[in-house]
Amino acid sequence: MRTLGLDTSNYTTSAAVFDGAQGQNCSRLLGVAPGQLGLRQSDALFAHTKQLPEQMAALFDAVGHTEPICAVGASTRPRAVEGSYMPCFLAGQTLGRCIASVLDVPFYAVSHQQGHIAAALWSAGRLDLMHTPHLAWHLSGGTTELLLVTPEGKNVHAERIGGTSDISAGQVMDRTGKLLGLPFPSGKALDALSGGSDCRDLFRVKLDGLQFSLSGLENKIAQFRAQGHDDASTARYAVASVCHAVCAVTAAAQKAYPGLEVVFSGGVASNAMLRARCAQFAPVFAQPQYSTDNALGVAVLTYLQEAR
Repeated sequence: MRTLGLDTSNYTTSAAVFDGAQGQNCSRLLGVAPGQLGLRQSDALFAHTKQLPEQMAALFDAVGHTEPICAVGASTRPRAVEGSYMPCFLAGQTLGRCIASVLDVPFYAVSHQQGHIAAALWSAGRLDLMHTPHLAWHLSGGTTELLLVTPEGKNVHAERIGGTSDISAGQVMDRTGKLLGLPFPSGKALDALSGGSDCRDLFRVKLDGLQFSLSGLENKIAQFRAQGHDDASTARYAVASVCHAVCAVTAAAQKAYPGLEVVFSGGVASNAMLRARCAQFAPVFAQPQYSTDNALGVAVLTYLQEAR
């Protein structure tokens, strides 16, 4: 039995298959002009529509066509909450529904966030956490949320209990990248650049319970750079400040929810400094290639729902 998953997020076109044990994902970033910090939704939707056939072809060139698809899934919205919507998800949803109709197989709709959690659990070898409450960070270009995750049938329910009140950790990374002339999205380049400095300075973001604000950090990074610090030190200052906030909230959350394991998902969760500094929490980290946007988690959730 093999399932097909599609995810057309704000910046990545992805297609994946999963057979209950092994998975294969093919992804491609959307093109963003140098100096820009993203795309309009209409442009993202158009780009996904163009890129999906290429990703589908690459996927099935890799996995072959001999084993049939028993179900199709797609991420249809950012989060599984009322009012969550982004037009870019229409590309994957529309293609997924069409493929399911042609193959006469079920179609399953999941959220982008649920897909991130499932991809993290599968890639870490911890799908057992699908069946027990745990904490999960969704750290990405658009989201910085700490979630209380509980089983919901063959899926997961994610309740926001903490995170940012304004801009996301990924936005801080990308805006710092723009300041330093790095390509967008800037996470990988900033990670590599920050490793070239031993700067120990950081901005300690003030916590409000499990909530915090990162909008002031953007100004602090610009000020730090203006004081004459080089690119590597500025990158490290930005990353260290974000890591400090995430670590502080994680420690507080583990006190508030004793005994719950903590999972890290989303593109920012692939950052080397974050992974090192959060080791104290005995975390479950997605493999780096499944931290960023991908369709593997969608395919996993589709398989689990079809296998009931």
